[in-house]
Amino acid sequence: MCPPQGAGNCINEQLYKNVCRDACTASIEILRSGGSALDACETAITHLENSPSTNAGFGSNLTWDRTIECDASIMDGQTLNFGGCTNVSDVKNPIKLARSICDLQSKTLAHGRVPPMVVSGDGASKIAKELGIPLVEDSEELISEKALHCFNHFKGKINSRAMTKNTTHTSPLDTVGAVCVDGDGNISAGCSSGGIILKTSGRVGQAATYGAGCWAVSDRDRCVATCTTGMGEYLMKTLLAREIVNDLMHCQCPVTSLNKTFKEKFLDSPYLKTPEPLFAGALTILYDRSSGTGDVLWSHTTAAMCISYMGTSFRKPK
Repeated sequence: MCPPQGAGNCINEQLYKNVCRDACTASIEILRSGGSALDACETAITHLENSPSTNAGFGSNLTWDRTIECDASIMDGQTLNFGGCTNVSDVKNPIKLARSICDLQSKTLAHGRVPPMVVSGDGASKIAKELGIPLVEDSEELISEKALHCFNHFKGKINSRAMTKNTTHTSPLDTVGAVCVDGDGNISAGCSSGGIILKTSGRVGQAATYGAGCWAVSDRDRCVATCTTGMGEYLMKTLLAREIVNDLMHCQCPVTSLNKTFKEKFLDSPYLKTPEPLFAGALTILYDRSSGTGDVLWSHTTAAMCISYMGTSFRKPK
């Protein structure tokens, strides 16, 4: 079980570490009690969403219009089902809605209709209510003091024309996520984000995008899952999560493969012709079914990325 707390500059390193460790501890209890990788992944991200220190759920970054619009997704490596939600403003834990949408993929709606894979806005809220997923009465309940301070700080700088390129480097880019493998060798990945600070209202980020925010795949011999964080538009253009997993599924050396993917398919990608810094991070699990062993891998182009990991035999998270 490995939850990361975004790629960027860890201003309060110890706080982020504690949040990640607590998420690990909560989710590992799910696995110890026989829960699935999908259950544990959802639990970890729910814990991260509930923390005001993260940019997900409660405490998410605010849009230019001072509103909350959250994205989340989750993928089951066994069934390859994916569920996501975007632009949700009143769902307390967007990852719970994404999980429910993922579960719906195995069902057929009335009259033979195809179930949605990603839901958005008011429609997402309506579905969440129908599924019994907790909503808040007022989206203001999801705005933390930290998020409001960041909003006022950065919007004030823009309005006074004091914004510089260096200023944007300290703004939160921290999508949260988790990857998990259970006792049956099933694997999952998920992520959740409030998006970049002062984003345009209605913007869809990588945390809700198929192939960009998270990816999980299993076959007879190997299973791999990853979740990404960073600048969403760049992650969507490169479908970095899917590229990482596809390359690792057939590699000889996982470390070499991950580094090569980051360089060739992200940093040197023909889709990213920009002079701006390319910020991204990824946390990955590779599990070998035959040997019952695996690797925890991570890579980032930012100054820092906070992660924690834990197995059912561990006394405490690392």
